[in-house]
Amino acid sequence: MKFAKESIIKAAPEKVFAFHELPDAFERLIPPWENARVIQKADINQIGSQAIIEQKIFGVIPARWVAEHTKYEPPLMFEDVQISGPFKSWRHQHIIKSHETGAILRDEIEFEAPFWIFGAFAAPFLISPKIEKMFAYRHEVTRKWCEGGE
Repeated sequence: MKFAKESIIKAAPEKVFAFHELPDAFERLIPPWENARVIQKADINQIGSQAIIEQKIFGVIPARWVAEHTKYEPPLMFEDVQISGPFKSWRHQHIIKSHETGAILRDEIEFEAPFWIFGAFAAPFLISPKIEKMFAYRHEVTRKWCEGGE
């Protein structure tokens, strides 16, 4: 499956990229309703750097997510890929482009739902809405910081 979220941010692309390089950027981007805890932070400018997150899926199923940074092209994009975790596969590209009023922040995700056919059937009803809500939050947090309204 594919998911994309795009927002216009009234700030230079370099500033939008710089937000993602903050030491606490990932913690800022975790929505308050997510039951997630960062065990190990990744350094996005180090290819091979890994983040480890523990969370409870649907609030009850414990899961450990290990994501590795595989691309770093400032200030245009960086990418992380799930090494192990709740999805069968997950590739996430963070793309930043120039726009006449600042920058476009685009998140592109390719994923395969867990649980074989059951996950594929449930994805449009359970997984995709959760991802949409999470990335709406993440884009708003990024926009506020970049536009000076932290």
